[in-house]
Amino acid sequence: MAASSSGFGSLWEVVRISFGSLLANKVRSLLTMLGVIIGVASVVSLLALGNGASASITGEIEAIGTNILTISAGSQNRGPGNATAAQNLTMDDAKAIEALQLPVIGVAPQLNSNAQIVAKSADKNAQIIGITPAFQVVNNLTMQQGSFITDEHLQGANTVIVLGSTLAKDLFGNGQALGQTVRINNQSLRVVGVLTPQGGSAFGSEDDRAYIPITTAQKRLFNARTPDGNGYRVGSITLSAINASDLDALQSRVSMLLRERHHLKLDGSADDFNVINQAEILGTLNTITSMMTLFLAAVAGISLLVGGIGIMNIMLVSVTERTREIGLRKAVGARSHHILMQFVVEAAVLSMTGGMIGLLLGSIIPIVVTQLGVLDAPIDLQTVGVAIGFSLGVGLFFGIYPAQRAAKLNPIDALRHE
Repeated sequence: MAASSSGFGSLWEVVRISFGSLLANKVRSLLTMLGVIIGVASVVSLLALGNGASASITGEIEAIGTNILTISAGSQNRGPGNATAAQNLTMDDAKAIEALQLPVIGVAPQLNSNAQIVAKSADKNAQIIGITPAFQVVNNLTMQQGSFITDEHLQGANTVIVLGSTLAKDLFGNGQALGQTVRINNQSLRVVGVLTPQGGSAFGSEDDRAYIPITTAQKRLFNARTPDGNGYRVGSITLSAINASDLDALQSRVSMLLRERHHLKLDGSADDFNVINQAEILGTLNTITSMMTLFLAAVAGISLLVGGIGIMNIMLVSVTERTREIGLRKAVGARSHHILMQFVVEAAVLSMTGGMIGLLLGSIIPIVVTQLGVLDAPIDLQTVGVAIGFSLGVGLFFGIYPAQRAAKLNPIDALRHE
């Protein structure tokens, strides 16, 4: 009965007494919670922003395709007409890869350059890409108007061009681009198609680019003959696998073919070309962004540890200030575990209250960033659970020692305390 009459008979009573004690010193309680508030707010906002950035990067790569292999020359220089001229990657290499009849959707050689595109009332410097019809399938491009580059255009090295949607607007405004004529390096080209808007990304946008038959780029615009004069250079060759699981095998087979064609010895000598596996890039970026997110969260977690030390410090002060009160309660029947529970609950209340305030404050930045369209940074339940769980753990961990110290006080000595 004595225990019950002392106010420690139920957990609810302990919580009520703990809140009463904390409210009696509002300013001190708020300052004590400040470290936890800052720590939780930092953890929540940084985890949300980190996860959002990771999802954004992953989404951009997956939009390009995780089944893509890109082969580029090991060394490049600038050829006539400002075209990027690969020294050791040719149209014959692309045809040899195609002849393997690998399980791919398409093999798309490319020759890239930057050039001034001149229309009747506007001009713009843009990336010009010489391509084959397979480029459309490999990159999942659709047409807003007209048609894409065809085999007929390729065979005749026709002077035709397909414009990205943004480039078409820059050159012709809201007017009709289809059928109009533009000039590149004093060569007239007829617009035969405009692409459907693709949207931008960190890797550039198809909307700002122009596409011409690769034979036109090689023969008419950029003079991309090989040094021996027997073929034409390409800047890169892109393969789109039917199944992403085949990428490693495809990479190995293509590398073997190119080494044979380029007469590279089988003695471990370096390749004179590079093969970029899109799935490997995705995996590497996911690993990097995950590590960065965890690192940022760990740095933010230091604030929680500092807040926990603050809680322990204030609780120790509180034990000293309330020594006579503790002695009185023990004298009227409260047991050591009741005193222990009260101080542990006070520490937990401090940390949980600070955690809830920190959660609210930490949610503001991701919400604002998402609303502004800078980044989609949702706050998931896992982040909330980690933040609140960590703040509660900090409170309990740093509250145990002061609580044990209070519980071990001798009631007679405590009553004599001045």
